[in-house]
Amino acid sequence: MGRIKIEMPSVKLTEINIPVRITDINYGNHVGNDAFVAIIHEARLQWLNQKGYSELSFDGAGLIMSDLAMEFKNESFYGDLIHAAIYAGEISRVSFELYYQLTTERANTRILLMNAKTGMIHYNYETKKTVSLSDRIKNILSGN
Repeated sequence: MGRIKIEMPSVKLTEINIPVRITDINYGNHVGNDAFVAIIHEARLQWLNQKGYSELSFDGAGLIMSDLAMEFKNESFYGDLIHAAIYAGEISRVSFELYYQLTTERANTRILLMNAKTGMIHYNYETKKTVSLSDRIKNILSGN
């Protein structure tokens, strides 16, 4: 069976630090895959907030996740500080890709925990229709 391979694009948008909470730990005594989804969600919300936006208000419309891929590399544990680097990928008329690289540092060594990708659609929740990305959003996604 082939494994998912996620390559990080070159446009880095931000880096967010997120501590692992005890509620992120599963019965295997490490961060569960569901908690990793919550961590990348939190990182995305913090990035949007840095730009003055939210998932419900992103330059005239909201955002909805259309897909998610995750490539697990190493375990993460309670007490880890996760460094979530967010990158921009492909941009289309109404959607864009965000990539996430999660790392932590232990014993002065950076450890890759996971790579992930989400497809995000610019979406009007009231009309239930997609909305074109503005030049302002495209500029943000270009790293400016």
